[in-house]
Amino acid sequence: MACSVDVRVRICGQEIIRCDLEIKALIQDIRGCPGPQSALMELNSQVKERFNKLTLRIQDLEQMAREQDRETDKQTIQAETESQRRQMLSNQTAWRKANLACKLAIDNMEKDKLLCGGENLSTRQRKVTKESLVETSSNITESLMSISRMMAEQVKQSEDSISTLAYSSRTVQETNEEFKNMTGTIHLGRKLILKYNRRELTDKLLIFLALALFLATVLYILKKRLFPFI
Repeated sequence: MACSVDVRVRICGQEIIRCDLEIKALIQDIRGCPGPQSALMELNSQVKERFNKLTLRIQDLEQMAREQDRETDKQTIQAETESQRRQMLSNQTAWRKANLACKLAIDNMEKDKLLCGGENLSTRQRKVTKESLVETSSNITESLMSISRMMAEQVKQSEDSISTLAYSSRTVQETNEEFKNMTGTIHLGRKLILKYNRRELTDKLLIFLALALFLATVLYILKKRLFPFI
């Protein structure tokens, strides 16, 4: 059973590492994305998908930590879980910065195109450009709100993990106190057994002396009765 758990933990860790590498690669693609907005949105969709998968794997790893019988194994897996959560938060921050930089570059490029066209642009083209800018701004706001929600969820999960660790620590302390109490009880029982053994030996010795005295008395009486002149 323990081997099965170890294999599950190892496989889950490999999937987390693979998701982490894929997210980093996509963030690099976002930084270098020349546009248009549809291409950036497609990349962001892939990043969200990887983040969702990574979150599920981290939750699986956390559940495996709770299922461990040995406290050392549980704490080791919980520490790895916290490390992966911090790495995911770092990736989310990098994702947000890459989005801001890319969208700013695309906006600047579109503004440059608008300025280069000058007065030769038609009213309809200007309207389309304005709508594109509004859509870009809306997409940026939506992406930032999504990132903010994901970070809030990760903070809550981190708080839950800290609470779990605190509970585990209290359990270990209580177990240690119980062991101390049991040790004291065992020492007391040992003293009582030794005292009982000494008392039993004393009682046997007294019984033996009493029996010897009784036999001596009987022999003395018989001697006086049978041989009164001796």
